[in-house]
Amino acid sequence: MVNKDKAHPPMLIPKGEATAILPVPKLTPVTVVGTEAIRQTFDQQCLQQAINARKSPGVSQVVLNPDAHVGYGAPIGCVMVSPTHIYPGPVGVDIKCSMSLLQLDVPVEAIQDKSVRRALINAILERTPTGAGKGQRSVPKARRVSYELGWAAATEGASEAVCRALGIPVEWMSRCEDAFHLGHDNTREALAARLNYLIDNNLFPNFMKKITQLGSYGSGNHFGECEAVEIVDSVRARRVAEHFGLKDGCVAFLSHCGSRGFGYHLAQQQFKILEDMFTAWNIPYPADDRKLVYAPLGTPQANDYLDDMALGANFATVNHMLINSLVLEAFQEVLPGTSGQLVYFISHNIARQEIIRNQKVWVHRKGATRSYPAHHFALRDTPFFETGHPILLPGDPQRGSAVMVADPGAELSCYSVNHGAGRMLGRKAAIRSLDQGEIDQSFETRDILTNCRKYPRDEAPAAYKDFSEVLRSVELAGLASTVARLKARFVIKDNDASLGGAA
Repeated sequence: MVNKDKAHPPMLIPKGEATAILPVPKLTPVTVVGTEAIRQTFDQQCLQQAINARKSPGVSQVVLNPDAHVGYGAPIGCVMVSPTHIYPGPVGVDIKCSMSLLQLDVPVEAIQDKSVRRALINAILERTPTGAGKGQRSVPKARRVSYELGWAAATEGASEAVCRALGIPVEWMSRCEDAFHLGHDNTREALAARLNYLIDNNLFPNFMKKITQLGSYGSGNHFGECEAVEIVDSVRARRVAEHFGLKDGCVAFLSHCGSRGFGYHLAQQQFKILEDMFTAWNIPYPADDRKLVYAPLGTPQANDYLDDMALGANFATVNHMLINSLVLEAFQEVLPGTSGQLVYFISHNIARQEIIRNQKVWVHRKGATRSYPAHHFALRDTPFFETGHPILLPGDPQRGSAVMVADPGAELSCYSVNHGAGRMLGRKAAIRSLDQGEIDQSFETRDILTNCRKYPRDEAPAAYKDFSEVLRSVELAGLASTVARLKARFVIKDNDASLGGAA
């Protein structure tokens, strides 16, 4: 990424208590969400990336959310809108990295004893492996997925047939932002043809190995977290929480993961294909940044990317559904009679075709979460038309996470909010500056159990922004309101020290 005008660094112009604009010469400005304290967390490189994204071909709008920080090409925590082009960078290499929340009927008091929580951690880890490259064969009680079922998961997503074959409750399909994705021409046949092409031409040599990662968390910032649900004390919050199926004072389970090695392979391959095309045709990169590579909609290159993105997104969807099914099974093993209901499953690394300001566009959300309010036309055939859909936002294990619901003001941000707290420290800086002993002691002091002998330093709470200030930014900007706070009781992370938590 190159800043061609270092003498005039990007400057924010405040427009309200939690909104600002980032001017872009000859174009509409970047919309910025964040209080003054949050705006101080945006460094010059992050702001320059937002400007680069706004100036890229075909881009009509860019939004910078309060969790924004430097990414590849465009910032993580941004929204990039285009009616004419598709951009792999503002989707990211973890296609459809997402959040899901499983509400259980277990009162928090039932897991107060550390031995119960430790038993739950062990039961979950027997079913859902963590770590780069880890799959079903790494744990004894995983669901085994055949080639044929893996194929169906990639091409159908969480269809009724796939859910039944994997033991996933079929009713959970209605609790997904998107239970499945179709190909560039809105058919499953396009995905089947694309997957055939990739396998037949040795462009997906490890297909079956990647399929075995269904039902696993992976590494880096992915996690599973057992939560105590605390519903906000207001008439609206209680009404919305009841509609969502949240249970005050009970346990819920929050999961963060994506398409694992399956989506990563497809995304990295697409970057190479498009970069090779730019080189062959001598097309200049926006801001000289390879990660802002693009394809005009309707071209074969755009169609191939949309198909590959849909395959990766379908994998991620089934991965989450399977993880939640396995987590419920683990709770039932330790606490017999437990029942659970999926609250919602929602992405924060995806491009979706939506109507924004009466125009059909592709909304790229990179570390950003869709936020449709009550009575939005796109929710008409879902369970959430009267309330708006759940927004699942992870903060950090010690400062908590949140469930929000969109307000009408979300139109300002192209119906998008942040995807979490956002990083304050890069991974290397966190590893250099944070003390391992202090991190581990902080979990012990707060009675939050983990599966890690040493909690990853680059994933420590101090590496992330102040989540309360992030939520305050969203609420003051009129984008969404908090329905419930989630307080961690135990955390499952990749604990492979050799990877530094960053793989």
